[in-house]
Amino acid sequence: MANILAIVGRPNVGKSTLFNRLTQTRRAIVNDTAGTTRDRQYGHAEWCGKPFSVIDTGGWVINSDDTFESEINRQVNLAIKEADVVLLVVDVNEGVTQFDMEVAHLLRQSKKPTVLAVNKVDTFDRQYGAPEFYKLGLGEPYILSAENGLGTGELLDEICSRFRKDDNDEMIDELPRFAIVGRPNAGKSSILNAFIGEERTIVTDIPGTTRDSIYTKYDKFGKEFYLVDTAGIRKKAKVNEDLEYYSVVRSIRAIENSDVCILMLDATRGIESQDLNIYSLIQKNKKGLVVCVNKWDLVESKTTQDIKGYERAIRERIAPFTDFPIIFCSALTKQRIFKVMETALHVYENKFRKVPTAQLNEKFLPLIENYPPPALKGKYIKIKYCTQLPNTQVPTFVFFANLPQYVKEPYRRFLENKLREWWDFNGTPIQLFIRAK
Repeated sequence: MANILAIVGRPNVGKSTLFNRLTQTRRAIVNDTAGTTRDRQYGHAEWCGKPFSVIDTGGWVINSDDTFESEINRQVNLAIKEADVVLLVVDVNEGVTQFDMEVAHLLRQSKKPTVLAVNKVDTFDRQYGAPEFYKLGLGEPYILSAENGLGTGELLDEICSRFRKDDNDEMIDELPRFAIVGRPNAGKSSILNAFIGEERTIVTDIPGTTRDSIYTKYDKFGKEFYLVDTAGIRKKAKVNEDLEYYSVVRSIRAIENSDVCILMLDATRGIESQDLNIYSLIQKNKKGLVVCVNKWDLVESKTTQDIKGYERAIRERIAPFTDFPIIFCSALTKQRIFKVMETALHVYENKFRKVPTAQLNEKFLPLIENYPPPALKGKYIKIKYCTQLPNTQVPTFVFFANLPQYVKEPYRRFLENKLREWWDFNGTPIQLFIRAK
C-alpha cells in the first residue's frame, strides 16, 4: 500500500492550493472563501521516485456558524487516522491562532508523525514570522509558499523521510473509474457511503453539500475500482456563485475522466430535463452508462407494471440510445446497491469487448444481402466487408461500401441494433462508420 499524507489546518490557510501543487492537478477548489473544502479529497503525488497519496481536508473550526462544522471536523479526524504522516498548515500572516493550537493538540494526542508547514511566505521578509510557530510543540516549522512553490522541495524531503519504507503504490489509471453523477440531492454521496460502508462524504438534505469531485478506492469482495462522487449539476441559470460554478466544472471533468457514469435519478421526481442534459454530457464524452433510480423506498406503489412504466418513460426520454441498464435502488436501505456495482463493472467490460472479424462478416454479410441499404438516385449500395477497429475508446466498427455517402442514418441504426442484438454491448456507446472499400 502507498503511504498517505493528510493535509490539515484551520480554514483558509492554503491546504487545497498545496494539495493541487503536490498532485499537479486542479482537483481541489481554491477560493478565498473560508470553508470551501468540506469532504476529504484524495490525490496522488510523487517525489524523488517515491509515490504517495495525499488527502485534502476541510478547515478545522469549533463554535462557528458553519452548518457543516461537526461533519468537517469528523472528516478531519478520519483523515488523521488514515494517514501515515500528517502535514499541519498554518498561515504566517495570521500568526498562531487558537484554532492552530487546538489542531496541534489533536495531532500530539494522535501520536502520528507530523510536519509543520508555515504557508504564505510569498516574500523574503515573511520568513521571519516562522519561529513563532515553535510554540505549537510540533518541531521545526518549514517555510512554504503553496502559491508559487517556494520551500516545497525541502518540505517534501522531510515528509518522505517520515514515510514507511515498504511502499508499493498502485497507479490510479490501472483501475476502472466510475463517476456518480446527477442533479443536486439525488443521493450521490449517500450511495458512495453505502458502497464503502463508512461516512466517506458528508451527507445532508441541503442541495449542493458536495463541492469537489471526491475519488475513493473500493477494494472489497474481490473487486477493485475508483468511485468518484461529484457535485450536483444544476442548470446554468441557477448557478449563481463562483464555488458552485467550479463544482459543476469539476463534475464535468469527472465525467470526462471516468470509464462508466452512474446517473442517479430521484424516484420521487422522475426524469427531468436536467437529467437529460447530464446524459447528453455522458453521451458526448462516449462513456458507459448505468441509470440508477434512487430513493425507491419512498415510492408507495412498486408493482411490476409501475416498474415497467418507469423504465419505459426513462428509455423514451433518452432515446434513440436505449440499450442501457436501469436499476431501482435505495442508498438509505442499501437495497440493490451491490447490483449497481456489478452492473457498472459489466458495462466497463463491455466497453472493451472485441468481436472477431470472421464472426462479424459471417453474421452481417447474409443480413446485408437480404436487407441492403435503400437505393439512392438509381444507384445500388453494396457492403462487402466489416471489421472492428483496435485500440479505440469505445467499440468502433467499419463497414466498407462502394457508395458510403448514400448510407443514411436509419440504416446505420439498423446495423447498430443488430450488433447489440448479437453481442453484449449493454450500457456502452458504439461508433459505426461506413467507408469506401
